[in-house]
Amino acid sequence: MLNMADGLVRLGALAENPVVRTLATAFEKAGFDLAVVGGPVRDALLGRQTHDLDFTTNASPDEILRIVKPISTAQWDIGRAFGTIGARVQGEQVEVTTYRADSYDGVTRKPTVEFGDTIDGDLLRRDFTVNSMALLVPAVKLVDPTGGVEDLVAGVLKTPADPRVSFGDDPLRMLRAARFSAQLGFRVDEETADAITELRETLTIVSPERIQSELVRLMQTEDPVRGIRVLVDTGLIEEFLPEVSALRLEVDEHHHHKDVYEHSLTVLSQAIELEHARHPDAAPDVPLRIAALLHDIGKPRTRKLESGGIVTFHHHDVVGSRMARKRLQSLRFDTDTTAAVSTLIELHLRFFGYAEGTWTDAAVRRYVRDAGDLLERLHILTRADVTTRNKRKAGRLASAYDDIESRIAALREQEELDSIRPEIDGNRIQEVLGIRPGREVGEAYKFLLDLRLDEGVLGAEVVEQRLRDWWAAR
Repeated sequence: MLNMADGLVRLGALAENPVVRTLATAFEKAGFDLAVVGGPVRDALLGRQTHDLDFTTNASPDEILRIVKPISTAQWDIGRAFGTIGARVQGEQVEVTTYRADSYDGVTRKPTVEFGDTIDGDLLRRDFTVNSMALLVPAVKLVDPTGGVEDLVAGVLKTPADPRVSFGDDPLRMLRAARFSAQLGFRVDEETADAITELRETLTIVSPERIQSELVRLMQTEDPVRGIRVLVDTGLIEEFLPEVSALRLEVDEHHHHKDVYEHSLTVLSQAIELEHARHPDAAPDVPLRIAALLHDIGKPRTRKLESGGIVTFHHHDVVGSRMARKRLQSLRFDTDTTAAVSTLIELHLRFFGYAEGTWTDAAVRRYVRDAGDLLERLHILTRADVTTRNKRKAGRLASAYDDIESRIAALREQEELDSIRPEIDGNRIQEVLGIRPGREVGEAYKFLLDLRLDEGVLGAEVVEQRLRDWWAAR
């Protein structure tokens, strides 16, 4: 619950921030208004840490640049056409934007930029009421023309204007509703949610890159599950990630299986808990979180109803991996993220064979090799994938995974487990066999790699003799 008395004290502290004070003094001296706007004001009221400082003013871009030059170490005007000037003030990056009163054509996300002359008009064009507040400085006066404080108290997300108009102007705001719901723990107002459902198809005018950026920011929050529920419940996710809503499989009266959608959300939550427990100071692991959300997306395509009420999903790991790769590529994810997510999904079932029977050292080595630098993420995903309510089964699986991690650690001490390769290189292979570079060297290398995985470190002399024996028997 927001305590306004404490919130006002924090607003005062925001106004006394050295960067804010420096800018406020400079703009006041030049005869212009200045206000901290949006997220920093919202976060100060909520007692949340804020990272970026955004300002709005009645000064023009040229005037902004003239004012900030003497008090900053760098300036950039890449956003000048939109009224924004950036600067580095006392080591912090800030942006100052002229009051805006934009209009949209409803076809693209590009606004017709129009500068306004009042702060109220500027605030009314923003995405949500909780982001439509400003703190005038140095006067320390809160400007809240849309009822943002009341919505902060209620924990609700509303648009400043009719949501159909707001989302019609900029459909990306619909995605932001899900992200802010997760980030702030707020519910989306019913009329706002209805407008998202009604206008969800207008998301097609938003570029894949912008959609991807919002999805990443959602996955970086402490509780992305809340935002994903908003996306699924409104149907918006159908426009860019329909594989998630497809997880809501119907269960007939004769065939029963775990609710795959709810299971996937639980796995995501558990993965985040493990991520924090194992790496408390690390940044949010977005590829891991996306893999947790999508790890079972192959199930709808592989679902088969067997006799006796059994439901199977054979090879859903492989199918899901391919689906995830295709989807992430369509959203313009970078190659590393796409490869990490698809590989984790492909490997997420591998461990369960270990739980059913002890693996040889060779099998453990292959597990490590196949996971590569994704091994720690695979540890977390596999542990998070246990959502059974059967405590005995959950305990058995946890114990089995403790065991495999211990064996990996022991083997790592004995061998160079993270960089498994044959004990002799390609040049030595050619010398031992008396052959030239070509396909046969590659075949010999594969034989030695399998030997290394199966039997561990044997020593160069033994390896070379085994290579000769293999070559003679070909």
